Amino acid sequence: MHLATTDAANELLTQDPLALLIGMLLDQQIPMEKAFTSPEVLRERLGVARLDAREIADCDGDAFEALFRQVPALHRFPAAMAKRVQELARILVDRFDGDAGAVWAGASTGAELVERVAALPGFGAQKARIFTALLGKQFKVRPPGWREAAGDYGVAGSFRSVADVVDADSLKAVRAHKQEMKAAAKAAHG
Repeated sequence: MHLATTDAANELLTQDPLALLIGMLLDQQIPMEKAFTSPEVLRERLGVARLDAREIADCDGDAFEALFRQVPALHRFPAAMAKRVQELARILVDRFDGDAGAVWAGASTGAELVERVAALPGFGAQKARIFTALLGKQFKVRPPGWREAAGDYGVAGSFRSVADVVDADSLKAVRAHKQEMKAAAKAAHG
């Protein structure tokens, strides 16, 4: 795992499905490494050995937001993201008995996996496909049809998203691809 800035944060992502989901949720409008390091920082600020969906869901909203606002803030938009993470935790408690890994463990097809992830707060269709590709490529969560359900993100060696980041070189390749896409979009609209 090479998504976060510290070994401890990367280790948490590999060991804790909730941390991985939170990292992916936060991966918008901030650098990827910041998003995927924030679950470890949140774990430290909560003073726990492991993130717990029930604890997060039950936390006082203002106190939880304060954890996100503490310098350095966990996200560019700490209030909105604190609320979204709590909403995610509540859904995990209500639908999956607090077990984030059950979101993908119970999916019998790639399409169902994308659908389950897309139903979570902060996960639209594109992010659900990226997360499905991440699960398939780096965590060997591969229900039948997962590559097809992940779309272009499921293509091996595509270097399109976080799903393909495994080291410094692949991070550079993903960043180069994203810059090419932005330039192409700008040229098409300009």
